[in-house]
Amino acid sequence: MGNALSNQTVVVIGGSNGIGAAVATLAQTEGARAIAISRSGAAPGGVVPIVADVSDLLALGKALASIGVIDHLVHTAAARVSTPALPSLDESALQSTFDIKLFGAIHAARLALPHLSERASITFTSGQVSRKYGTGSVTKGAVNAAVDAAGRHLAKELAPRRVNVVSPGVVDTSLWGEAGSETRSSTIERVSAALPVKRVARPEELAAAYLFAMTNGFVTGSVIDVDGGGLL
Repeated sequence: MGNALSNQTVVVIGGSNGIGAAVATLAQTEGARAIAISRSGAAPGGVVPIVADVSDLLALGKALASIGVIDHLVHTAAARVSTPALPSLDESALQSTFDIKLFGAIHAARLALPHLSERASITFTSGQVSRKYGTGSVTKGAVNAAVDAAGRHLAKELAPRRVNVVSPGVVDTSLWGEAGSETRSSTIERVSAALPVKRVARPEELAAAYLFAMTNGFVTGSVIDVDGGGLL
């Protein structure tokens, strides 16, 4: 176990699985009191679970207030929706995408603000489609670009607290289907072939980027790309 986050409290919203769970696990390994907030209440071993629907602002506010002083806030929650081309775009999917990933991140920062330590960090999550353009990606592209912008604006507004954004490429998580499924395997194989590193990311590799954002006191207003060269 390391000590980069010794005696600090790390709160991961969306920490029940995928990238969020990896961040919470690494924070705990690095000595933090790691807390995962999610609708399911699931959490990795050693991580404190709190049940709260992140789209329920009253419940989220109560959850954050129950924690005490927060040294690092990480928001990884996102809606699992399809992203069809414009003619087939569904209004509810569009709204849900923005409600959870953008508005949810901003509200989480707002609700956590009274509980943040003087030199706390906040880290949002966007994605490479904010700057990688294509058909059927307008919803995710727009929301991720908005998250990038929100992080930079809040880095100015909330200083000396630091605000950064981690922008992942494709990560091997259940977002692409169940482990071992044909859908997940074929997607991972296709994406891997197109990347300079010839593979997709592991969740723990993304977690290392969040740890960097939390522990490097000279980094703020940054969008940290962890995409295997996907934007090249």
